[in-house]
Amino acid sequence: MSSGVMQAPAGGKLSAKQVEQYRSEGYLKSTDPLLPQASFDALKAHFEHKLANLPPDQRPESMDVPHFNDPKLFTWLFAPQVLDVVESIIGPDIALFSSHFICKPKGNGKKVPWHEDSYYWKGMMEPMEVCTVWLAIDPSTKENGCMKVIPRTFHGYSDYDPVDPEKNVFPTEIKKHMVDEARQVYLELQPNQYSLHDGRLMHGSDPNTSSIRRTGYTMRYISTRVKFNHEKFGQWQNIYLARGKDHAGNKYADPTKSYDEIARTREKSGRKGH
Repeated sequence: MSSGVMQAPAGGKLSAKQVEQYRSEGYLKSTDPLLPQASFDALKAHFEHKLANLPPDQRPESMDVPHFNDPKLFTWLFAPQVLDVVESIIGPDIALFSSHFICKPKGNGKKVPWHEDSYYWKGMMEPMEVCTVWLAIDPSTKENGCMKVIPRTFHGYSDYDPVDPEKNVFPTEIKKHMVDEARQVYLELQPNQYSLHDGRLMHGSDPNTSSIRRTGYTMRYISTRVKFNHEKFGQWQNIYLARGKDHAGNKYADPTKSYDEIARTREKSGRKGH
């Protein structure tokens, strides 16, 4: 089985081998920096400010869709280095579907149970084709709960059991007999390194009981040929045209505006993390 570790050429574009790795395995890990160092440093500083101002009753794992009321984040969500990587996977016409800072504090960071992103997005789009860029803000290692994946698991809609929400980021997990943990691959990353994964792929992460914080920024993209179900889900989900042109008749939000009401509706609906 391939390790999924390959070096990206300068400029952000993926090689043919990397694209094939992603398509066959469902994920890709790059040890090259995603952003220019100054840009990454600015993103990290921006995140630290947001974390410092988090309400005391909010867990840092749940900093979901921060771009809804923080347009500054589009500096990085629409960065050409990021979009060049994504274009290699989904083509030149790109929409931002979502983003999420997932920060596991040292000592008591919650587990992310085995799941498929697509399970939480059922009915939101057709076809279900989402590419997630997972950018490491902190070192992400086995010790502090880095992401792990089960390669080539493209079912997307497994059966789930409830789990303890006090210990887990999500309240459900794929049934144990459906997860072949003998095949799991840990995606260890240093700051500004990144991984990609298909929205249907089984993945999760262990709790962070270490003395080192673990933070990643997930940036999720779809082709504009994917049709988003705005009529049913537009009250709590925006998508944004990031590059190219629309092909599916989608409705796009304005990246210069803040959407506080949608963020509040999402919070009230219990839509957190996905």
